[in-house]
Amino acid sequence: MAEKKQFIEEVIELPEKVEASLNSVLTIKGPKGELKREFIVPGIKLRLENKKIIVSSSKTRRTEKKILYTIKGHIKNMIKGVVEGYTYRLQICSLHFPMTITVDKGKGEVIIKNFIGEAKERKSKILSGVDVSIKGDIITVEGYDKEATGQTAANIETATRIKARDRRIFQDGIYIIEKCGKKIGE
Repeated sequence: MAEKKQFIEEVIELPEKVEASLNSVLTIKGPKGELKREFIVPGIKLRLENKKIIVSSSKTRRTEKKILYTIKGHIKNMIKGVVEGYTYRLQICSLHFPMTITVDKGKGEVIIKNFIGEAKERKSKILSGVDVSIKGDIITVEGYDKEATGQTAANIETATRIKARDRRIFQDGIYIIEKCGKKIGE
């Protein structure tokens, strides 16, 4: 019978350009920016030693393993974000009515006018730390926080969702076509 492990430990190496600090909040700084996140999970501990973040658990049950690997994934996303950043691309499709899309950086909104002939403009929130630009019929959403960047792209896509119409005929809208360099549908 194999001996059961008494604890789990995962080590995450920090790249050269990245610095980390750990008080009650994990702070990761890199060339693109700084991210902070608090991980309060009973039984899971974080340590920082010599450019390494160590995530450990004293128990080896399935639940603790899931939580530990989830935290590890979040930390890796934070590191990738401050080094490379995240980019989402959206396609503007206006078959029936020409849409006008503008970015109001002062209010932090994307404003969509004349969507399927509506007089009222639709608005989508841009989260902090995210940059939105429009070139032709492509909207580019860039940021160093994966969750904020993805949520901003989803907000833009959701703002043009059509209800009570046949999606096969009314294909007007804004759709995510690329997430972090990977094309959707391939």
